[in-house]
Amino acid sequence: MEFTNESILKIAMRQSAVDANCRAEDFLRPENVIVPSAVHPAARKYLTLPFACNLISYGNNIVASIQEKYRPIVSAYIGRFPVEHCFETPNLHVLNDAMQMDHLRVCFMAEYFLPDLNRLAALDCPYELKILHPEDFGGLYTNTWSNALCEKRRELDVLGIGAYDGKNLIGLAGCSADCETMWQIGVDVLPAYRRQGVASAMTSRLALEILERGKVPFYCSAWSNLKSVRNAIRSGFRPAWVEATVKSARFVDEMNGVDAH
Repeated sequence: MEFTNESILKIAMRQSAVDANCRAEDFLRPENVIVPSAVHPAARKYLTLPFACNLISYGNNIVASIQEKYRPIVSAYIGRFPVEHCFETPNLHVLNDAMQMDHLRVCFMAEYFLPDLNRLAALDCPYELKILHPEDFGGLYTNTWSNALCEKRRELDVLGIGAYDGKNLIGLAGCSADCETMWQIGVDVLPAYRRQGVASAMTSRLALEILERGKVPFYCSAWSNLKSVRNAIRSGFRPAWVEATVKSARFVDEMNGVDAH
């Protein structure tokens, strides 16, 4: 399949539309859009649907995928502040305070990146790179490689690039088939081998391998994870969309290691 930057963006918007239960063109409207969240078999595998509230922006507006009972809260919130400020504090406190009355909290805030085909290229690496397949992942489901591979969804891990110093694996980029058209990249490098271009070399090579297989690679990072954001940019990716997700207070407490009892 021949990709262009435009076709890649359209594929991402179509997937976001599936995830949000809206239309792809909704992300291009000048006004905000609110839609009821719904379960969909083609949604990204790691999403828990329906959302209580999930805000998505490709830069033009906000598409809010919600449970209907939260429409007044969400409508008032996204109508009050500019698009970009709805995804950051202090404005997010307004949404969080309103949601907390129903035992919900703002949980995830993430930036998503897509490859820029005008910049994406195989970058040099000072170490040997090898293509890895699921049969090579068996002993790698450890904390060391927890960004590249996911133990809970190991059946989705479909391809990887390993960096080797001799026989020792010193870096790993892996991708998960999170949906039919898009594979997500995650990267780990051992501390002693960082700042040598290993992460960007693996990420760029893996992105090219994914494209050759007719899928769109995408990359996710917290906006404040500068090491990850820099790696995305060095590897030939560029920001495409952002999301903010409301989850149950219990879920947030569990993520923070708080004992609910």
